[in-house]
Amino acid sequence: MIKKYIFSGVLVFAAVSSVNAQTNTYSGYFLDNFLYQYQLNPAFGNENNFVGFPGLGNLTVETQGTVHLNKIFYPLNGKTVLFTNPDLTNVSKFGKSNKLGGDFRANIINVGFKALGGYNTVSISAVANSSVSAPGSLLNMLREGISNDTYKINDFWMYGNSYAEIALNHSRDIKQVPGLRVGATFKFIVGMASAYGKFKKADLNLGENSWDIVSQGEVYISTKGTEWETKYNENAGWHYVSGLEADNFSAPNGYGAAFDIGATYKWKDFNFSLAILDLGGIAWTNTQKASTNGEQRFQSSDYIFTIGGGDNEFDKMKDDLAAIYQLQAVDGNYKRATMQGTTMNIGVEYELPYYRPLTFGLLNTTRMCGGYTWTEFRISANVTPVKYVSASANLVCGTYGVGFGWLVNVTSVKGIDLFLGMDRVPGKLSKQYVPLNSNFSFNFGLNFPF
Repeated sequence: MIKKYIFSGVLVFAAVSSVNAQTNTYSGYFLDNFLYQYQLNPAFGNENNFVGFPGLGNLTVETQGTVHLNKIFYPLNGKTVLFTNPDLTNVSKFGKSNKLGGDFRANIINVGFKALGGYNTVSISAVANSSVSAPGSLLNMLREGISNDTYKINDFWMYGNSYAEIALNHSRDIKQVPGLRVGATFKFIVGMASAYGKFKKADLNLGENSWDIVSQGEVYISTKGTEWETKYNENAGWHYVSGLEADNFSAPNGYGAAFDIGATYKWKDFNFSLAILDLGGIAWTNTQKASTNGEQRFQSSDYIFTIGGGDNEFDKMKDDLAAIYQLQAVDGNYKRATMQGTTMNIGVEYELPYYRPLTFGLLNTTRMCGGYTWTEFRISANVTPVKYVSASANLVCGTYGVGFGWLVNVTSVKGIDLFLGMDRVPGKLSKQYVPLNSNFSFNFGLNFPF
């Protein structure tokens, strides 16, 4: 039996997969020989045709957040435990808003070739992403247990998507305007699964014999072959959703489409570029809904908030979160649509006139995704000392703080192209080699140019 508990949004901190994300290798945006520039700006083309190694042509795993994993997980007696463990001392308090997300992209099939007056690519990719935004009042209560008579918890959000993407790209030079190149990508999307939770409020007031609770929230789960799990509240006289049982999960569960458009323009020693990515969305089917149906009031005498510990920390957290909101299952099968979340890349690159292999670039990336919107600036030095080797080192600063990135790309004379890099270096690792900084990425690719 496989159970996926939707109310333990904080659990996303432990195992993020990312939604709505343009997961790509930003350190390669200005890098010569990098075959996947077109995924960052569809106007970019390549000098050579190529075929990607299945599943490893362009593999990206990343996390990003305003709260770091070393505030979620702690070492204790040779184990890694959750921040709710009662045996921990000197645990840091959380800030007002705590965001954490993760992204995964694997290019299953990738082919690039010259034809139709320009450069073309065909790719099939697997993408997964998720994010959570949790108020500090909730996380601190999970850690400390009940110590006050009144609690106000507002604006708790989470989402997760997974899908397959089939993309067709074409780019070409515009002969009528020297220096101008344009490109576009069409993406057909097959949705695998989606979850979205919006918990607007939970006010808890301790009465003489029970808690008086006012809650408001809703959850949508777009999966086939899943059923709600419920518990019974004797005081309120209703069953409320406590989790999701997924014994017979199947896919697909939705279809959609999106477009990328981009342009580059070379003027003297400068290269300007602009791209807008993921203009589109997914229409999900097989959607179940649980909701408070607006603002609901109820009492709960068996709800006693105690801090976690032992081997059941995650289950305890799931039960506590479900008891706060007490959403009821809504009859019927729903349809809903989600936007992909649009990304805009704006770049300018300067080539040194006395040493063309060295360039400097400035890239601004903004991800427009409602409450999960973020932006960053990345300044890079890029060098191609010999034809078959190129490298980039860059500094990044934005919504998720300051970091350092790098990428090295090597192309052999026998037709093997290999790149390795990190858009954000993780810093210190745990004993299990898990990054303690939530801002981390790993980029790897193996391809065959011809």
